[in-house]
Amino acid sequence: MKLGKTLLRKPVVQRALGRLVALYLTVVDRTNRRAVEPVDFDARALANAPFIIAMWHGQHFMLPFARPAGLHAKVMIASHADAEINALAVSHLGLGLIRASGATSPRDATRKRGAAGFREAIATLQTGTCVALTADVPKGPAKVAGRGIVLLAKHSGRPILPVAYATSRNLEFDSWDSASLSLPFGRAGLVLGDPVSVAADADDAALEAAREKVRLGLDRVTARAYALAGVPCKFDHA
Repeated sequence: MKLGKTLLRKPVVQRALGRLVALYLTVVDRTNRRAVEPVDFDARALANAPFIIAMWHGQHFMLPFARPAGLHAKVMIASHADAEINALAVSHLGLGLIRASGATSPRDATRKRGAAGFREAIATLQTGTCVALTADVPKGPAKVAGRGIVLLAKHSGRPILPVAYATSRNLEFDSWDSASLSLPFGRAGLVLGDPVSVAADADDAALEAAREKVRLGLDRVTARAYALAGVPCKFDHA
């Protein structure tokens, strides 16, 4: 087990696996018959750009293929070694990177480059490039929007748009985030939600209300994406 983990951290192995993951996801996207909502998905996304792309942990693997032509975006991915393969795969799929992740404590935020990543995300949005990140915090409550994404909207002045991509054939994992890996040769649903804006003077109550809007928005687009793919959504959206 230790030998395998050491091998996976070798740069040459990570580069090869990053290319392989990108190739696999591309095959999945091209072999699933996709239904998209709304019908003006691309135009609506471009009209709101640059925006903050919100997604749920464990349901994010196919999101690079939701990007309309001409939309520039960076993805926030953890800076630790275990996330390197994901970062390389995203790069191969044409997206930029912000190496940081959300945290559940101040000490955790320092270790995960939370503050530095936040500043980089704001600077990225100011240049006209979208920023994609999972709304729920790693290892925190799954499918519960954290405070970081609404603070980013507050300080950047840019809206949050919930996005979901679901497929009819999946490999399910027993992980904290109930991750799903999409499989080829099925059906897919891609859904863009309504924008959630946060005022620059938003107080704690307004931030909490925005967090709930993001959660509800992501729940709606996720449930609808699974419905378009023709399978039940495995999450409780009550």
